[in-house]
Amino acid sequence: MNKSQLHAIMVFVAIIVIISISACKENSENPVKGKVICLDPGHGGTAETDSFRIGPTGEREEWINLRVALILAEMLEDKGAEVVMTRTDDMPVDLSTRAEMAVSSQSDIFISIHHNGTADPGVNFPIIYYHGNASENLAGIQIAKILAKNLQESFYAYDVPASLISDFVIFPFGGTRILRESYGIPGIIGEASFFTNAEEEQRLKEEQYNRKEAQAYFKAINEYFSQEAKRVLPKFSKIKLLPFEAFQEEERMDSIALLWHDDFERAALLVKSDKHDSLLLAEQLLIRSLRSFPDSWIAGEAHLKRSEVLRKLGRIEEADSALLRAKEHYILIDNLSQER
Repeated sequence: MNKSQLHAIMVFVAIIVIISISACKENSENPVKGKVICLDPGHGGTAETDSFRIGPTGEREEWINLRVALILAEMLEDKGAEVVMTRTDDMPVDLSTRAEMAVSSQSDIFISIHHNGTADPGVNFPIIYYHGNASENLAGIQIAKILAKNLQESFYAYDVPASLISDFVIFPFGGTRILRESYGIPGIIGEASFFTNAEEEQRLKEEQYNRKEAQAYFKAINEYFSQEAKRVLPKFSKIKLLPFEAFQEEERMDSIALLWHDDFERAALLVKSDKHDSLLLAEQLLIRSLRSFPDSWIAGEAHLKRSEVLRKLGRIEEADSALLRAKEHYILIDNLSQER
């Protein structure tokens, strides 16, 4: 090999190295480029049939979901992501079709965008749902933690708790269909805030506020793709818990559901007692609190207290089950910065 050939090879290698370095730099600076991201604006086209998903002055959840998703889609596409939208206008799309869109497009991540409602008009905080058990859905937990942090930091102007919850908490016999039928794809349902809070409903009508929420999602998705992705293990490969039934949508708007926090506080005092009757009442109050608001920020702690009560009552197997449920179906706030 002569000097001319050697020089040509060296130049070629140098070019390849420069291209590789540039590509790595570009990927690190723009982690969503080339990723397939499925965005699911929840619900749609149900104004004539659904009286639950509506705020105090008539703003509907499905309209808010779509506005936020469309803004987020534009942000992601501007950075080179391929965005799959399950709907782009106010129309009904069944849940199985939505899940199939995520699966058939071989999405790298699935984000279902929602907003929440409950009987207590003073409530307003983010909830993020993952599917199944925490010890199996590691990728879902990974996304949920990142999104919770970003919503807390950039979407709220004050300290606010966040709930990271299994969808089995609200649908105990199978979880949500949208996450169940797309399981295997890292995915979550995000509920950034409550449209049943009158002040929040007014903010959610504003385009700039929708954009602020979309920005929190955008930052979370970028952060997720900047990390090493965790796995999604086969469902029930480690544990399967018996269902713990909760109130469903209309029931959660009932006056009984308004007592969720008072029930918890009363029970917390009674748990300290060793009196049998006090412990039985504590269990009843905890159960009612959990059924009224199963995805509140204190629900995981309520299961822990119920485990304590059951242990004092000598119902050890039930106590162990309640403790396991708290660990698998709730990511306690104190553990947000810790790896499972």
